[in-house]
Amino acid sequence: MLLEDVLKEYMYYCKAKGFSHSTIKNKNQEYKQLFEYLKVNRGISELENVTTFDLKAYLRKKQKDGLQPQSIVSMFKMIRAFFSWCYKEEYLKENIAKKVELPKVPKKVLKGFTTGEVQAMIDAFSYKNYLEARNKAVIAMLSDCGLRAMEIRSLKTINVKETSLLINGKGNKERIVFISPVLKRILIRYERLKGQYFKDKLTTEHYFLSYTGKDITHVALDNIIKEAGRRAKITGKRVSPHTFRHFFSVQFMLNSGSKDIYTLSKLLGHSEITTTQRYLQSLEDFELIEKAMPSSPLMNMK
Repeated sequence: MLLEDVLKEYMYYCKAKGFSHSTIKNKNQEYKQLFEYLKVNRGISELENVTTFDLKAYLRKKQKDGLQPQSIVSMFKMIRAFFSWCYKEEYLKENIAKKVELPKVPKKVLKGFTTGEVQAMIDAFSYKNYLEARNKAVIAMLSDCGLRAMEIRSLKTINVKETSLLINGKGNKERIVFISPVLKRILIRYERLKGQYFKDKLTTEHYFLSYTGKDITHVALDNIIKEAGRRAKITGKRVSPHTFRHFFSVQFMLNSGSKDIYTLSKLLGHSEITTTQRYLQSLEDFELIEKAMPSSPLMNMK
């Protein structure tokens, strides 16, 4: 069976599973690169002729091209998913990608935000106009709810309730995220200015809008976050939605009496608890000290 024919069926499978447009696009691009390599360098155009050795050769090529270990692992996860599906559909007698050993990814500790830095980024925006209030609300919601970039951009007004948000996450999986009183106060003022700014104007159904009334783009969201970092003079740290999710995770575990990783995993929308555990492995030294001090045996000896 031709690789292109199998890929076409697999792409429809991914769409039926509810994968996002960007995920499907990335998968499609990666598979086409692999198929081009197999055809040109290995003389292979049919699925049945692909072997583990061919996939290992493709991985080595990526390494020689200078692709970093983390990128190779991310790339090959997509390839492994494709061949795993082919095996389950009985197009292959074995999952040939399963035997390919991936490079080890060096563990990096993410330098997280402090509470002071997050407060400074929220305070960096005012309520003097709609865009300022919107940016303040965006930063506050990222900090207080730990949403993904895609989730905050696609948030619909109808899903913003009195004390909770209905989030449509990865794979169209819905979850409830709670709104704290502090965040609610910011959202109330944002909504008031939003209503005034867009009075008698056509807008989309999204909660956060561009100045023209359309949903904000990925680039626009990134610019809002980067501007918050510049105004608050954040240096030496990656100012991104991911870092805000990290901040939310760490603060939940530091401030939660139960230290319930299962609840945190649900709030973040993780399908596997191991993903949540990776977030918590990057606690900063000062946070570890703050967490450990009250439980010090000598400190508790009276």
